[in-house]
Amino acid sequence: MEDKEKKPLRMTASSLDGRDFSNMDLENADFSFSSLKDINFDGCNLRNAKLRFSALDRTTFRNADLRNADLSFSSLSNVDLSGAKVEGANFSFTSQEKPFNWQDFSLIGLIKNQGWLGTSVAIILGAVILYGINAISYFTAEIVYTDEPVRIKLYQYLVFQNIIAGVFTILVTQGLTVMLDMIVKRNGVKHLILTVIIFATNTLLSIAIYYVVGIETVLKYKQMYPTETAQSAPWYWYMWGPIIVANVFYYLSREGKQISRKISDQEYQLLNLEKLKTRAELDALQARINPHFLYNSLNSIASLVHEDPDKAEEMTLLLSKLFRYTTGRKTEDYFDTIENELEMVETYLQVEKVRFGDRLRFTVEVMDATLRELQVPKFILQPIVENAIKHGISRMAEQGNIVVRIYEEDNWLHLCVHDNGPAFPDTMGAGYGIRSIQDKLKLLYGEEARLELHNQPTKSVNIAIQKSAIEQHQQANHAVSS
Repeated sequence: MEDKEKKPLRMTASSLDGRDFSNMDLENADFSFSSLKDINFDGCNLRNAKLRFSALDRTTFRNADLRNADLSFSSLSNVDLSGAKVEGANFSFTSQEKPFNWQDFSLIGLIKNQGWLGTSVAIILGAVILYGINAISYFTAEIVYTDEPVRIKLYQYLVFQNIIAGVFTILVTQGLTVMLDMIVKRNGVKHLILTVIIFATNTLLSIAIYYVVGIETVLKYKQMYPTETAQSAPWYWYMWGPIIVANVFYYLSREGKQISRKISDQEYQLLNLEKLKTRAELDALQARINPHFLYNSLNSIASLVHEDPDKAEEMTLLLSKLFRYTTGRKTEDYFDTIENELEMVETYLQVEKVRFGDRLRFTVEVMDATLRELQVPKFILQPIVENAIKHGISRMAEQGNIVVRIYEEDNWLHLCVHDNGPAFPDTMGAGYGIRSIQDKLKLLYGEEARLELHNQPTKSVNIAIQKSAIEQHQQANHAVSS
C-alpha cells in the first residue's frame, strides 16, 4: 500500500491569536488573511508557507525556517526573527513599525504611525505650515499691491521684526541646546526653561526694535486706523510664534541627533555583520581540503611501504609538511605571501610526483623576485594546481607538465597555472576548486580581480588581481596588526 502524499495545512482567514506552533512541520501551510498575533512559531518549519495579508504582531519566529515563505502585505510589529532562515522569503509591503508608546515620544514616529494619533498630528502640522505660508503671502501681497504709504511701512516694519526675531530665536535656541542637554535631564523641564528664556529675550528684542525703527510708523498707523481690531491684542500675544518655533527647532534638533546616533550604530552593526559574514564564508572556503587527494596519497604510501620504503617515508614527510601548512596558521588571517603559497604548491606537487613518478614534471617561475613578498588570499593556487593534476595529468599516458608562472603586467598581478593535459571543454562548469577561488576573489576584491580559463595559445588558468588592490589590503592588514 502506497503512502499517501502529505497535504499542506490550510487555515486561510483564521483567528489563531496566542497559539503555540513551536517546532511543528508546517511546510507549504497557508495562513493567508489570518490573525496570528502573539503566536509562537519558534523552531517551526515554514518553508514555502503563505502568511500573506496576515496580522503577525508580537509573533516569534526564533530559529524558524522561513525560506521562500510569503509574508507580503503582513503586519510585523514587534516580531522576533532572531536565528530564523529567511533566504528567498517575500517581505514585500510589510509593516514593521512599533506601536506608539508615550514613553518613547517621537514626532517622526507619530507621523509614521498610521493610527488616528499620527494622522491627527500630521493634519495639525500641515495646517500650521500652510497657515504660516499664507500669512507670508498675504503680507507680501499687501506690501506689493497697497497704495497706502503708512500701511506699507507698517507691514515692512512687521516683516523686518519677524525676520530678526526668527533669526534671533534660532540662534538663541542653538546656543542653549548643548547647555540644556548637559545640565537638565527631563525633556519637559528643558522645554520649560527654553520657553521662559525665549519669551524674555524676544520681549526685550521686540521692545528694542519698536523704539529704534518702528515707533513712528506704529503711532501714525494708530492715528489713521484707530478702530483696527488687531491693535487691541495684548503685546504678549505675539510671543507665541518665537516660543513655538524655538521648541519645535529644539525638539527636531534633539531627535535628529538621536536618529543620527541610531543610524551610526546600525551602520556599525551592519558593517560588523558584513565582516563576520565575509569571514565565515572565507573560513568555509579555505577549510575544505579535497578528501580524494588524501585518499590517493595514503593509498600511494601504503603501496610504497613494501616496494620502496624510502619513497613511502619521503611522501609521508611531504604530506605531513603540507598539512602543517594548511592547519598550522591563524584561521583569521586570510592572506599570505606569494612565497609561502608557492612553497605549499611545490610541496603538494612533490607529493603528487611521488605518486606519478616520471609522468609528472613541474616548474615554478616568478618573473620578478619582489613579487614573492606580495600578499594574496591563502590557498588560491593549490586548488588550481590540483585541478590540473586531476583533470589534466592523470588522464594522460605520456608525460605531463605543469608550469606555475607569476608575473606583473599593466599593474595587474597574474597567477597562471599551465598544463599540457586535455583542453577545457566549451561547456565545462566550474568545479568546487574554481568556484572557491572565484568566491574568494569576489569577497575580497570585488571587480578588481578575475579568473579566466584559456585553451589558446596554451591551456591555462589565469588569476588577475589589480596591484593597487593588493597593496591596499596589505596596508590595511599592517595597520590592524600594528
